[in-house]
Amino acid sequence: MAGPRTGGRRQQPTLAQLRAFSAVADHLHFRDAAAAIGMSQPALSSAVSALEDVLGVTLLERTTRKVLLSPAGERLAVRAKAVLKEVGALMEEAEAVRAPFTGALRLGVIPTVAPYLLPTVLRLVHDRYPQLDLQVHEEQTGSLLDGLTVGRLDLLLLAVPLGMPGVVELPLFDEDFVLVTPPGHRLGGREGIPREALRELNLLLLDEGHCLRDQALDICREAGRRDAPVSTTAAGLSTLVQLVAGGLGVTLLPRTALKVETTRSDQLLTGSFAAPAPARRIALAMRAGAARGAEYEELAAALREALRSLPVRVCDTEAPEVSEVSA
Repeated sequence: MAGPRTGGRRQQPTLAQLRAFSAVADHLHFRDAAAAIGMSQPALSSAVSALEDVLGVTLLERTTRKVLLSPAGERLAVRAKAVLKEVGALMEEAEAVRAPFTGALRLGVIPTVAPYLLPTVLRLVHDRYPQLDLQVHEEQTGSLLDGLTVGRLDLLLLAVPLGMPGVVELPLFDEDFVLVTPPGHRLGGREGIPREALRELNLLLLDEGHCLRDQALDICREAGRRDAPVSTTAAGLSTLVQLVAGGLGVTLLPRTALKVETTRSDQLLTGSFAAPAPARRIALAMRAGAARGAEYEELAAALREALRSLPVRVCDTEAPEVSEVSA
């Protein structure tokens, strides 16, 4: 069926219609889609129906029990999302042109960074950028990258490298890992621990999905360990440290977490590795070509200075790094 015409010209879809259809395509449920975009269910249903009339195609297959995308809906959902993404970029660029460091900045942070760096980040933003509306979202790396890609998030604070095409990394600092043990452990409190010691240790890890877990496993592999220690895991570093204090094993902590986490118990010792110690790099990450890219680079430079009081090695002269598409 042909779409309606106005004054001899074909009627165009509205952004509200595209947003409603995109939400239904994501959720395949009218109530959930309406809640996701803050629209009433009748209004959302009406907007999708109006879009079908405008386009002259059936986008959804509706039954009493579920909603499915039609073949046409599958194809056009991709286009609708692309249009909405470009409109979002247009609004972002307009906001950046009006005044830098104003309006909303949606910052995603991984859980193994948030409790230890956010006080510094929030203090910097409050003091230097008082007109910036910083909105913080703590999520695991995969979710953060998805949010950055679709435009739900503007900037990420996380461990790199990411290997994500189209993502620019703004390195902030490197920090060493330390070994946390219960009292009486043969490596507790020692300095110059060789990495090879990790081959035989009962190492406690975070759950699947945490990049710190993957980093710990990489360190173990580099030390020559073939098996992966998975007997006990935890959802967060605080729980992990308590398991160590209870004598269930040892773990690796980044130095920025040490002060906060090890003061929770007097049943802990820390040991440092021989140089070069295993380490991780923390960076800001943004979309390549982000309209506010210059602001984010300035924020990264300011953060490097603010973080010098922490037990880290600040990346003084690092240029932005863009992840390449791997073959």
